[in-house]
Parts: sequence; C-alpha cells; structure tokens
Amino acid sequence: MKQGLSLRLSQNLALTPQLQQSIRLLQLSTLELEQEIGQMLDDNPFLEPDHADEPFEAGPEAPPLTALDSPERDAPASPDAGAGAPDEVPALDTAFEAAWTGAAADSGGDPEAERHDGGDFAESSEPGDWGEPGAARAGAAPEDDNGAGPDWARAPESLTQHLHQQACALRVEPQVALALHALIESLDDDGYLADGLDELAAALCRMERAGAEPAPDPAQRQAHWHKALQQALAQLQQMEPTGVGARDLAECLQLQILELRNSPESRTALAICQQPLDYLARRDSRRLAQLCRCNEALVRAAFGLIARLEPKPGRRFAVLEPHQLRPDVIVTAQGRGFKVALNPEVLPRLRVHDTYALALRQGRGGGQSHVGLQQHLQEARWFIKNIQQRFDTILRVASAIVERQRPFFQHGALAMRPLVLREIADEVGLHESTISRVTSSKFMATPQGTFEFKYFFGSALATEAGSSASSTAVRALIQQLIAAENPSHPLSDNQLADLLKAQGIACARRTVAKYREALRIAPTHLRKAL
Repeated sequence: MKQGLSLRLSQNLALTPQLQQSIRLLQLSTLELEQEIGQMLDDNPFLEPDHADEPFEAGPEAPPLTALDSPERDAPASPDAGAGAPDEVPALDTAFEAAWTGAAADSGGDPEAERHDGGDFAESSEPGDWGEPGAARAGAAPEDDNGAGPDWARAPESLTQHLHQQACALRVEPQVALALHALIESLDDDGYLADGLDELAAALCRMERAGAEPAPDPAQRQAHWHKALQQALAQLQQMEPTGVGARDLAECLQLQILELRNSPESRTALAICQQPLDYLARRDSRRLAQLCRCNEALVRAAFGLIARLEPKPGRRFAVLEPHQLRPDVIVTAQGRGFKVALNPEVLPRLRVHDTYALALRQGRGGGQSHVGLQQHLQEARWFIKNIQQRFDTILRVASAIVERQRPFFQHGALAMRPLVLREIADEVGLHESTISRVTSSKFMATPQGTFEFKYFFGSALATEAGSSASSTAVRALIQQLIAAENPSHPLSDNQLADLLKAQGIACARRTVAKYREALRIAPTHLRKAL
C-alpha cells in the first residue's frame, strides 16, 4: 500500500449553534415562541424584556437568510421523558376523600341526620342562613365598594352543582346518599359515568376500611357498596338533564326516549338503540327494520326522533374557554392593493441588559466565570438577532403569498390560484425547506378570514381550456355545490364530478371523495334528509 499527501478543495455547511437556533425559531408557532422566550429570560441574565412604548419592528435592512437555504434539516430535540401514567386506584381514593369526610362527619353517627330531606335547614336561627332563603338571596349577599355582587354569584352553574342541588331534595338512606355523591363526582363533562360500579365500590370500601376499627370484611362491604351504588345510579338517571349518568351513548339515548310520550316512533327508536349503533350510524333502515320487526317507514320516522336527542347531556353546563387565534401577519386592503404587516401583539420586545453588559466590559480578569458571562452575553445578542430574522422572513414570505394570491383576497376561495413552495422560494430567494418552516403553524388575518399560510398552497388540476385550477378552489366549489343541493336528494360523488366537468374541471370521483372528506362533509346517505 502506497502512502502519499494530496490537497482537496471542498465546501460544506456547518450547522453552528447560532444557525441551529435560527432554524429552530423559524419553525416555532407563536405560542411555542413565547415559551422559548420565557425560558431564555429565565436562563440568561443578560436578556430582559423591553418595556418601551415602541414595538419591535423588523427592519428591511436585515441580512438575508442565506445560511438557512441549506436543504439539511436540524436534528429534532429529543423529547423529555414523560411521567408514567398515574395509578387509577389512588386517584379514586383522592376523589372520594372529601365526599366521605363531608357526608359522614356532619351526621355525627345519627342515621336520621344524614337523610337529605331538607327539614333541618328550616331550624337555623341565624339570619341569612339556610332557614331564610329569601333574605339570603334578596339582600344578604355582601357587595364590594362598587356595589357589584361577589364573583361567585355570577359564575355559571356546573353540572355537578346542578345535580348536587337535586340530590339534596331526595329522601334516601345515608349510604345511598354517599354513593350518589360519589357517582356525581365521577361524571365527566358530557354527563357520562366514566368509572364502573365495581371500581367505585372498591374505592368506597377502601375509604370505609381506612377509618374503621375493627376492619370490616372487604368482600361483604364491597358487595354492600355495589348495591348502594346501583340504587344511587337509578336515582341519578332520573335527574335533569335527562340522560345523565349513562355508561355509553346507547344508554343515554334510551334514557331520553323513555321520557318521551309513548308512541310507535318512540318504541321503534328504543328498539333501534338496543341494536348495535353501527346500523344507526349508517342509517341502515332495511337491516334495522328486520331486527326491530317493523316497516322501513317507521324506522325512518324513528331516525328523525333520535336525531333530536342530546348525545351529550352535560354539554349546556360546560364552560368553554375562549380560544383566540393570534395571527402572525395582518393583511388589510389599501387602495387597489393590500398592505401586509406583522401583528404587533405577537412581536416580542427584548433587549440586552445594559447594566450587566457594561459591568462585564469594565471587568478585569479572564477567569472561567468571566468567559461564561461573555458566552451568555453573546447568546443574548444571537437570540435577539435570530428573532428579528425570523419575523423578517415571515413578512417576506407573507408578502410573496399575497402578491401571488391577489385574486383570492379580492374575490374569495373560488379565485385561488395553484401555488407550490418552489414558486415562493424562487421569488424570495430561499430554499424550499425554509419556506416549509415559515408556513408551518403561522397564520394570516385577511379580509376573507384568518388562514394558515399552508392554506394558500395547492396543487393544480387541469381544465378543458388548457389552464389549471387550484385544488383549494375546487374544494371550495365542492362545498358550494353541496350547500346548494336538495336535502332530499343529495349529490353523490359521481354527480359532483360531472358538475365539475361541466364547468371545465377534470376531477375524478376518487378525488372528489378525498376533497369531500377533507372538508369533513358526510357521504350521500348520511346527508339525506329524512
């Protein structure tokens, strides 16, 4: 083997820590960026929020992202090891601890004192107590200095509170009352019983055994609690809203049907709900008519009755937190064109801590701590620069999208043009991977609504005129055709494909079905009105 020396000239791209951070910040959403900024503020003492009135602005003089044009992607950070799933048995014990101590401690060992008959409330002698409900509601509630009542008086009533109020009017045995309390606390937000009776009985038995001397027989006490839970469940399923306390959807529908007037339609609907729900989901009237031993007309009438039922009894008690989507870019009409600007609400205001930076420059010595502080200062400057570069790139890409999709902003989704990542990459001078990162989880507020950046990209479909139509525009046209169809005779996928062909768009039936499913539109047999 002969050895020798040779020279070779080559170029390669090294992913420096600054470049890796720039790539990672570019693909983060607004919420993830806020979390990243908060973590950096906690870790780096040289970085602080800028509370000045003028917002952070992306300057046009920022350097182009030539380093980001590499097709190489940064390696994703390894996710933190998640905590193991908690044990379900201690969770039940914790849930029932308050119920056990609250219902049993007030009775003082007297079974009659635990009856929920409401008679003891009238014997209270203190004003404003439960003995004077009128006074307590009319004017006994304290008010603040502004004359407004307390916040809890205006809070919406939850499902558990609504059920506990009904439970207070029942006359049941103490153990059944405690079991009813446990069942109410075990309901999910939709009003369904998430845990089985055996599991609840075992948890109540453990709570009883923990404070009893001598310890009772576990098997006997668990069977006793199971019987009490069955009695409590019967009471719960008679409460309002109808259908609460069901174990599954079929039982929920049956409880609501039993409350209706006895009629052939209600009896048929009850029989349908006792069959596998797959037949009901497919509206297989022929098969259900055979199973229920009735004609198809009666089954279709029962379908209409079932459609009016509430599959989630606790829905009206749910408190939905408002979810506001903050766009990264705002597009407004300006004359005959459109103005593209960054949303000032999502722009971070950061700066380097002047006092710490000055103290570091004036410091003497080159110890290890001094080198570490210099590194922190450099990281703070890199972080600010990379964030500014991120918003510069977002603004450039958004401006290019608006320019290419100008017909959409003027006329709507039906005027959308075909667009791919390569076209925007060539226009702004970046790589396709960079455009893909920019358009991921970024949103644009437009006169037509708020859309994700990826919404403006779509493949091209050939037309009879020799041009092309955007797949986004075709989906919007399909949605428009279905919205205008006759509910008694909905359009099939073949008919939709024929209508598109009549308008000069070559679209196969399978493509129509794919677009319809992407729009979350049901098939023909499920859209048909009964």
